[in-house]
Amino acid sequence: MLHNFKRKFAGLALALALVLPAVTTAGLMPAHAQPNGPVSVADLAEGLLGAVVNISTSQKVKQRRPNLPIPQVPEGSPFQEFFDDLFPRDDDGDAPTRNRQSLGSGFVISADGLIVTNNHVIADADEIVANFADGSKLVAELVGTDPKTDLAVLRVKPDGDLPFVSLGDSEKSRIGDWVMAIGNPFGLGGSVSIGIVSAIGRDINSGPYDNFIQTDAAINRGNSGGPLFNMSGEVIGINTAIISPSGGSIGIGFAIPSALAKPVVDQLVEFGETRRGWLGVQIQLVSEEIAESLGLADAKGALVGDVFKDGPADKAGIQSGDIVLSFDGKDIDTMRDLPRVVADTPVGKEVDVVLFRKGEKQTVQVEVGRLEEGEKAITASQENDTGDKDVDAAEPMLGMMLEELSDELRDAEGVSAEVKGVFILKVEEGSSAEDKGIEAGNVIIEVNQEMVTTPKDVAERVADLKKSGRKNALLMIASKEGDIRFVVVRIEG
Repeated sequence: MLHNFKRKFAGLALALALVLPAVTTAGLMPAHAQPNGPVSVADLAEGLLGAVVNISTSQKVKQRRPNLPIPQVPEGSPFQEFFDDLFPRDDDGDAPTRNRQSLGSGFVISADGLIVTNNHVIADADEIVANFADGSKLVAELVGTDPKTDLAVLRVKPDGDLPFVSLGDSEKSRIGDWVMAIGNPFGLGGSVSIGIVSAIGRDINSGPYDNFIQTDAAINRGNSGGPLFNMSGEVIGINTAIISPSGGSIGIGFAIPSALAKPVVDQLVEFGETRRGWLGVQIQLVSEEIAESLGLADAKGALVGDVFKDGPADKAGIQSGDIVLSFDGKDIDTMRDLPRVVADTPVGKEVDVVLFRKGEKQTVQVEVGRLEEGEKAITASQENDTGDKDVDAAEPMLGMMLEELSDELRDAEGVSAEVKGVFILKVEEGSSAEDKGIEAGNVIIEVNQEMVTTPKDVAERVADLKKSGRKNALLMIASKEGDIRFVVVRIEG
């Protein structure tokens, strides 16, 4: 009996040993993961290829020719043809033109022929042609462009309904999600690649609204303007840029998220242009030093550097030195958040803006303006004012030699009439001011959010900070032209 039990137990142990590796491996797989990943995307790709188009453009450019006088030959000379080939000219005698071709990608978003692509794909084109997967071609008309987000909308006029795809919600995308790119790499025609979302919210310094999806799906030259799909067949991104030392894919590609693209596309279709919200401020990052200087617990929000005269912020009472913590109910965690949130807000809407000012939170109401109109008005808002100042002897302070900004000094140094404050004659080598990029010719407007007009004012503000145990001073600095920024300078001694 005991012998039979041992034999059965040994057999059971052997069976467990044979299946144990498989059980263990399966047990390591997260519950939310797709078993084995997407084994094949053939069905998905087959259903989407018809809505992706190749965009070919042509542009007439003048040919370059040597800056040499063109020889003249007698009429009827047998050498005329030779000289015409060597020195080609058009009918007006100018340098001849040639067609420059370029290729990109795009995708159809409506059955009646609306196509989305990148602005840089069709910029300056004289003719745009959409090439479809079935071999047909249609001349495309430009509906509208938005260089700030590098988006463009085209329209073709088909005989019947076209296959099309829908813009999905990129906000639901997560790092690690499978994605598929379809486009026209190197002019090869419809090409499919697959990868994952490598990162979200990437800022590659290409524009004011950078918020790219990064993917390792192969994206190459010619993919620009093509769609990035999720596994439901929805467009969550428009492929736009790659990082590559060789020009080919190294697995770092960037797509404009659909959440950013959709309102732009909708406006281009409806108006032929964008109508973005505008607050009318210049902003900068809230560093740890700035947060500490202002008494803000966490380094978050957007620091208002300058407020444009008669802009929405100015009319609402927002001031230089305020920190925007929330806009229309949306938290502003970093400086980059504010431009995107404001741009997406409808023009004319009244919104609540939560500010941090002089140690306290307060809420103001702002009627959002239109960015395009605001940009045109900025120059007008910077008209020169006049001011009279008395000369004050220069004195050292915070590692700088300071002097009151008199009319004579203003004229001599070319300081804009709208800039008021204390002029910086010299910055000492090795000082904290020099480390922070302050230069001679800059003007100190505020010290810890208190206006200063004389070197004595600066000295008094610094003395107050020392008494309160502060080790740093927050300075509002202006260039001669009036560009404003905030700098934290260490209080010496």
